[in-house]
Amino acid sequence: MLPRYSTVRQFGSDEIVIKKSRFIGYAKPAETEEEAVAFIEEIKKKHWDATHNCSAYLIGERDQFQKALDDGEPSGTAGKPILEVIKNRGMKNVVVVVTRYFGGIMLGAGGLVRAYTDGAVVGIDAADPIVKVLHREVVVDVDYTWYGKLENELRGRGFRVGEVSFTDRVTVPCYPEAGEAAERFQAWMTDLTQGQAVIEAGEELYFVEGE
Repeated sequence: MLPRYSTVRQFGSDEIVIKKSRFIGYAKPAETEEEAVAFIEEIKKKHWDATHNCSAYLIGERDQFQKALDDGEPSGTAGKPILEVIKNRGMKNVVVVVTRYFGGIMLGAGGLVRAYTDGAVVGIDAADPIVKVLHREVVVDVDYTWYGKLENELRGRGFRVGEVSFTDRVTVPCYPEAGEAAERFQAWMTDLTQGQAVIEAGEELYFVEGE
């Protein structure tokens, strides 16, 4: 799994007008190619009367699934510019559709590239760009006598902590960043509790950076 990657948080859309043509940009997170294709079809049905519904998506840790569709615009003037916006912003697992309602004024190849680029940008911005960071769950189980110190240290260093369980002992799910950071965290927990904590590493999962 990637240590971190950029994507969008949710569905979003925005609109721009260029020489009387309406360009409506849509963006949405997509974990699979099937999700991306389904979203493109959804927008095409919504805007069945549009002149064009051009799209692109980029999915997978190694960008395994990517496609750019011009939907009737001159080759390379619509889908490719949309895909380039996704790539240039370092995003993954994103699908973007830019719908065009022709306004009667020809834009030319260069104008189309700029228009679809701008349409993709406003769509992505409306979908709330975020960075996802990979974390490792580390469950720390301690006696009550250690909990106060543990809580203070975790809060003081700003570590992400889940819901604490209080039974005969205290179980604290912690979420340091994955990789070496998680290994250092476990070593720190051992030192902090003088080896009295029971520490178990769990699954890896993503959290949004800064939240």
